[in-house]
Amino acid sequence: MAAYIGFQPSDFFNTKLWTGTGVSHAITGVGFQPDFAWIKSRDQGTDFMLINTVMGITKYNNSNTAIVEGTDAQLLTSFDSDGYTLGTANYSNWSPKTFVGWSWKAGTTAVPSGGTITPSACSFNTTTGFGMYKYTGTGSSATIAHGLTHAPEIMMIKSIDTTAHTWGIYSKAVGNRYIMVLNNTAAKAGPYTAYWNDTDPTDTVFSIGTDSYQNQSGTEYIGYCLSSVKGFSKMGNYYGNGNVDGPFVYTGFRPAFLIVKKYSATEDWMLMDDKRLGYNANNAFLFPNGTNLESDLTRYDLLSNGFKVRTTDGGNNTADAQYMYMAFAEFPFVSSNSKAGNAR
Repeated sequence: MAAYIGFQPSDFFNTKLWTGTGVSHAITGVGFQPDFAWIKSRDQGTDFMLINTVMGITKYNNSNTAIVEGTDAQLLTSFDSDGYTLGTANYSNWSPKTFVGWSWKAGTTAVPSGGTITPSACSFNTTTGFGMYKYTGTGSSATIAHGLTHAPEIMMIKSIDTTAHTWGIYSKAVGNRYIMVLNNTAAKAGPYTAYWNDTDPTDTVFSIGTDSYQNQSGTEYIGYCLSSVKGFSKMGNYYGNGNVDGPFVYTGFRPAFLIVKKYSATEDWMLMDDKRLGYNANNAFLFPNGTNLESDLTRYDLLSNGFKVRTTDGGNNTADAQYMYMAFAEFPFVSSNSKAGNAR
């Protein structure tokens, strides 16, 4: 069987755990120099912190709020060759609290051409289908070139300088006339053509309509694009069956990171990974739309080629309800050395 990918997923995505020290210290062992870090305290009710090279490492957003871009030079002081260095901020380094950080590598900073709006800064990776873009809205329907080789299947967009605008989430599974909001529990909103101009992303550009969440004239935005790459990432959806023996969702890899959201009704976003507990069946959850401490209720099993729902909880498995997900790999089902991945 041919290898799914010619690289290891940990070359481009990784999860690290640490205990805060209150003084500057380096988080190493990531395996690459990140361009994006998403950080949360596991045992304190604090915000999720999103830091990236496109906004600048002294800037941050919160996935759980609609606030404008914040500034804190002590959240993260540098992205390093094997991780990142923390400053003294409580949100990333409160002693002796525990933390988790998820990191992605992007890399190409040359702004792609072809859209009607040109980003002022970007960083993207054609190998893994991940990109970040900073742009200014025009108020008119527009396209933005993403530079990836595949059409994005999930986009996350947030205004940088206007608090009134929440996170707008596009999902191919949900459709281009609908929007999800990362910082609340709401079901999909729509149909409304002004969200994404009634247009799915293509291999070259993504579309934004006239809705102020993505495209208010003169407002700055940060946008994240993610596409499925066989053996590394998968974006999709599933239907609940209402049974403890829930649906199996095939991804083609053993998941290292999984976010699930019920989009047919109100529920929390749920995030799990392979490092916090990391063993079936008590895989620890966090909720990207809130400040909750992590929970280890049984929800999913992480398998060699996907994940299995193990609950009837409404956030994961109501009969006939619709759920979207995004997943990144720990290990592909068939690796570059042609050895099959194992279940956890």
